[in-house]
Amino acid sequence: MTQPSKVLYVIVCAADAAGHVGRLVTLAQDEGWTVQIIATPSALDFIDVAALEKQTGRPVRSQYRKPDEPRSPRADAIIVAPATYNTINKFAQGIADTYALGLLAEAPGLGIPVVVLPFVNSAFAARAPFRRSVESLRAEGIPVLLGPGQFEPHTAGTGGEKLETYPWALALKEIKRNG
Repeated sequence: MTQPSKVLYVIVCAADAAGHVGRLVTLAQDEGWTVQIIATPSALDFIDVAALEKQTGRPVRSQYRKPDEPRSPRADAIIVAPATYNTINKFAQGIADTYALGLLAEAPGLGIPVVVLPFVNSAFAARAPFRRSVESLRAEGIPVLLGPGQFEPHTAGTGGEKLETYPWALALKEIKRNG
């Protein structure tokens, strides 16, 4: 009997790298994951929803389902990539004001591994609230892939230069290690 594949939620935020999230989908599918894309409402303007739905075979979700709509399969793991300043700060504070943040707020309590791969500029990364949020998530056992050998913040206005080197594979490697 064939084992069902594990389900990976990829939570996509509104950052330059969002338009390339299909790269992470491909990497995950090549490793046997079923991928469910969850987009923050702002991220919908950064991604090609139709292309991602075709690639995953699943609808891109950005809001809570209606009572008569089918449930998404339960996540076995979650990668937040690209993760923005706003999402990282809200996740650390337990704010659940969108579908994506509601999933993130609940995941640690359900034992679902989460990996956060930021895409922020150096001005945001230098802010004390952001540094506290990163440390808070790490203290909860949630890997935030920020720093040397991971994602290193770029100068404001130069995020486009990071698109080809954004470490999608590192997030997947980390989720396998933690899941």
